[in-house]
Amino acid sequence: MLPLLLFAAAASSMAVPPREQPVDPYGQSNANAGAKPFAGQGMWHAFHEQAGIDRIVDGFVDRNVADPAIGEIFKGQDTVRLRRTLKEQFCYILNGGCAYSGRTMKEAHKNLGAQMKDMNVLVANLQKAMAAENVPFFAQNRFLAKLAPMKKDIVVR
Repeated sequence: MLPLLLFAAAASSMAVPPREQPVDPYGQSNANAGAKPFAGQGMWHAFHEQAGIDRIVDGFVDRNVADPAIGEIFKGQDTVRLRRTLKEQFCYILNGGCAYSGRTMKEAHKNLGAQMKDMNVLVANLQKAMAAENVPFFAQNRFLAKLAPMKKDIVVR
């Protein structure tokens, strides 16, 4: 009975934000973001702070959903939650003072069946979203290098 009570307590402590679908409880930690933050504020400013991150993530998600090569992966997914957690993750990694509340990269991507070709399309779409925000090319490359090790937790075949 005690484990069930602990599970119920954990589930009730994870309030579902508006318009998001509920998820199974998990341990929330900045370590789940998949990378440590950059030092200093240079990258944060290069990405035009929170407003820039918001535009980048929204453009990135919109491109992915509409992309004929990978759009199928996003069908039936909670894009409201995806946008929120990506904004948190990018803000955290860019040292904008945000906390990341999402799952680990492995857990978040476990049932998507992402292949290397899908990852290549995702990266291209992120580059387009960053370019649309006029993020300097050197900053784009530094950010992509920070994200690159996550591939092992996202690509499953």
